[in-house]
Amino acid sequence: MVDRRPRLELIAPSASPEEAAAIAAALGRFMRATAPPAAPVADAVDGWRRAALLEGISRESPHDAPHPWINT
Repeated sequence: MVDRRPRLELIAPSASPEEAAAIAAALGRFMRATAPPAAPVADAVDGWRRAALLEGISRESPHDAPHPWINT
């Protein structure tokens, strides 16, 4: 996977190492906060199927399923 983020360089040598680290962290946080959304994955699950999976809905009726505690 290619890293498409721009490289940050400090060109003013007057900042202390702590100040430079704070600036780099703030720039990184800003870049993550303002980045465009990621492209959708080609094999992503559609919204209806995802909702059904999250809700735990199955094709079978709960009355048709065997009781989990009875071994018959």
